[in-house]
Amino acid sequence: MIQVGITGQNGFIGTHLSNYLGLKRGFSVIPFKKSFFEDDQELDQFVEHCDVIVHLAALNRHPDPEILYESNVKLVRKITDSCERTSSVPHIIFSSSIQEGKENAYGKSKREGRELFQKWALKNNARFTSLLIPNVFGPFGKPFYNSVVATFCYQLTHGAIPQVEVNGKLNMIYVGDLISELAGYIQIPRSGINNYPIPCTATVQVSELLALLGRYKELYFDEGKIPLLNNAFELNLFNTFRSYIPIKDYFPASYFVHTDNRGAFVELIKLETGGQVSFSTTHPQIIRGNHFHTRKIERFSVISGRAQIQLRRIGTSEVYDFFLDGESPSYVDMPIWYTHNIKNIGDSDLLTVFWINEFYNPDDPDTYFETV
Repeated sequence: MIQVGITGQNGFIGTHLSNYLGLKRGFSVIPFKKSFFEDDQELDQFVEHCDVIVHLAALNRHPDPEILYESNVKLVRKITDSCERTSSVPHIIFSSSIQEGKENAYGKSKREGRELFQKWALKNNARFTSLLIPNVFGPFGKPFYNSVVATFCYQLTHGAIPQVEVNGKLNMIYVGDLISELAGYIQIPRSGINNYPIPCTATVQVSELLALLGRYKELYFDEGKIPLLNNAFELNLFNTFRSYIPIKDYFPASYFVHTDNRGAFVELIKLETGGQVSFSTTHPQIIRGNHFHTRKIERFSVISGRAQIQLRRIGTSEVYDFFLDGESPSYVDMPIWYTHNIKNIGDSDLLTVFWINEFYNPDDPDTYFETV
């Protein structure tokens, strides 16, 4: 069992890494709190328990460049000082940045942080890995802080109009792809001191990025349609966009019911992409689900009966409850990294239609069971 400590565990990348390792065998995540940096005893106990420390904690932005620089360098010093006090030699993995070669405060802090870790590793014959990471995007990033993707997604789903300030090209990597890379370096460490560039998974113009997100807003957010997703980048970008929708206000979304003397007709889903449609009947008081996905897009449509759908984001405690009734057909889409279930709360069988964007593959189900 590899004991892994993650500084910045509750940040954007740290949350994804912690969740990912929690799904895999052979890893144990040692809890970390930001307050450990202000308490030598707590920090020392943390360091002593770690086989690997992934150092993600850092300021990305600050109005005072000097404070940003000093803060990031200080965090590195605190870790190396703790290793010295406890005679610990964990494998340290440092999240550096493609900005390391620039002379801005953030780039300089990353460069000096790497040099400090290298000096410690040389002195103590320890393993050290520095990763040059491109622009990272993905669900739950902090808008106006982590990435332009987070900012655009938040603005489009909260009534604002995004603006392109600098229409440059972005070398990007999806947070899930980055986490897979990180896990590889944790599981199979290289000896000595290593510096690796993490390859980007997409290069896109800022205006092209906004155009794609604007299309998702128009088709999905405004009209409930599933857009055509041509490749993994577009799927990841769409799932990122969906994560910024205020689900408590957005769902359940009502269907338009066409009625005449014959009865009723309802269009369940309009999509530009493929997938699989299924239906289930559920007896009264029975619960289905209690699982989550990390990449799949899924829609639950209640056609007949009364249902309670619950969602909870992994790693949080807040539960969202949605009540649907076949008398007014409606649907809820399942965001990635939200465990979800559906319960029949009526007196007769519940009829639910499910759509998911990929066929079920027992060798790669992307289905993880966790009670809401």
